[in-house]
Amino acid sequence: MNSDSSKRTVVDVAIIGAGPAGAVAAALLRQAGRSVLVLERQHFPRFSIGESLLPQSMTYLEEAGMLQAVVEAGFQYKNGAYFVYRDQRSSFDFRDKHSPGWGTTYQVERAVFDDVLIRCAAAQGADVRFGHTVNAVHTGAAPMLDVVDESACAYRVEARFVLDASGFGRVLPRLLKLEAPTQMPTRAALFTHVRDGLALDDIDRSKICIATHPERRDVWFWMIPLAGGRSSVGCVAEASFLDVPHAQREAALRALIRQEPTLNRLIGQAPFLMPVRQIGGYAANVASLHGPGYALLGNAGEFLDPVFSSGVTIALRSAHLAARALNRQLDGETLDWSADYDVPLRKGIDTFRAFVERWYTGELQDIIYYPEQAPTIRRMICAVLAGYAWDESNPYVADPVRRLNALHEVCKPG
Repeated sequence: MNSDSSKRTVVDVAIIGAGPAGAVAAALLRQAGRSVLVLERQHFPRFSIGESLLPQSMTYLEEAGMLQAVVEAGFQYKNGAYFVYRDQRSSFDFRDKHSPGWGTTYQVERAVFDDVLIRCAAAQGADVRFGHTVNAVHTGAAPMLDVVDESACAYRVEARFVLDASGFGRVLPRLLKLEAPTQMPTRAALFTHVRDGLALDDIDRSKICIATHPERRDVWFWMIPLAGGRSSVGCVAEASFLDVPHAQREAALRALIRQEPTLNRLIGQAPFLMPVRQIGGYAANVASLHGPGYALLGNAGEFLDPVFSSGVTIALRSAHLAARALNRQLDGETLDWSADYDVPLRKGIDTFRAFVERWYTGELQDIIYYPEQAPTIRRMICAVLAGYAWDESNPYVADPVRRLNALHEVCKPG
């Protein structure tokens, strides 16, 4: 898929980053006949976190012509999530939800998943260049990128528009100084993969497990069963709580797992299959998701928190909205990027934000574990957990803050 670099490349759309947002945007633009160049600093396959997809994502993979390749890749089937806190357990089946659409998806090793997606985009005609780094950007009606490849050959890309899908690399926010304060506290995660060796009756492999620390409700764990008897496991907390030297990460994560009874029973002694990794300060934001000649996709614009696995869904939704808007602009329409992209994308992000904020205060946990849940309301909550954060027929999307606050008044202890 690598292309020989030249001193000057001219395309309709240049995309920075070959992750899920970049791959889906490239495929959708190619379907409309646009010339697309994808510039990726790394080589694929490469490790990435964010392994539990939400069913809403399947709509965009199908739209991009990638569904068959994903289905045939052999990933772990997923139909829901279950939450654990001390002796309480609450399970959600994403097929029983308020919103229409997919109720199942997959739990994926991102190295394989991302590689599958970008190869699909390349098969549809996108020019994908690995090992190419964007060092400078010139915005405006005819944006330009200064790029260098691994042989130190520099060249310029002239495009009609640029999409930044660089994820946590946040290329345009960094180069154009677009960063804005995030509303989310600074948190971190310790994580690894384990050989779980679990029997089928020990665990429902089709659901992600989200377990709250028995003594600290702002500390939580994930366990994501993957294909082949492998699981992703991690702990999320305020950054100071997980501030341990590199050499002590494995012992720290092992000790934390042993403090949570369910995970200790399931994987307390399971061998770690890779060094324990740490990521911190991942919450990010920008003042605007677009500017003259460019738009920001997925994590390049805003990332909230990993608790509800919303990252890939937001990334794919952003690719869908941006490609649809950009095709209209390239066809000659005068576009209002705020009304056609920024505002509708942030609607779903703000829905997820309301849920994330109330997870860490404990209010959403009270709702999730409430023993007398009304089936209709439960399906509305389930729809958001399944990724349908843009479906405004759901009251918990149309007005999430007020609705969740009112619901908590009913569900709070005492």
